[in-house]
Amino acid sequence: MDMEIVFPGGKKVDALYKGFTIKTDQAPYAGGDGSAPAPFDLFLVSIGTCAGVYVLSFCQKRDIPTDRVKLILKTEKDRKKRMLSRIEIEIQLPEGFPEKYREAVIRSAELCAVTKHMYDPPRIDVRATIGETAQDTP
Repeated sequence: MDMEIVFPGGKKVDALYKGFTIKTDQAPYAGGDGSAPAPFDLFLVSIGTCAGVYVLSFCQKRDIPTDRVKLILKTEKDRKKRMLSRIEIEIQLPEGFPEKYREAVIRSAELCAVTKHMYDPPRIDVRATIGETAQDTP
């Protein structure tokens, strides 16, 4: 699964992946135009939407309407480390949601593949090449 990262100008950094262009930009205070989410925003979005996919699938398999179900992702920051210290996902269920499924829908959100990768993160290796393209490297 290769992804190409390109620099279309300014503080924009885009990813070309599976036929999509995923655009990012920095906020104006960081020198960007604020024309797209920042990369870290997409990190958080991937956690929330991944959990959402599992909640959606859980409800669909049980013919539970999802038009009034939503997830709220909240974060807490460690100011000294300047990093997140906590991410909470609140699943808001409408009146009439079957009580017998409350814990199960939480467990379904916890199956999120993005979150699982955070518990057992992959090693990330960064290298630089000069005068060759990714297709030339083994």
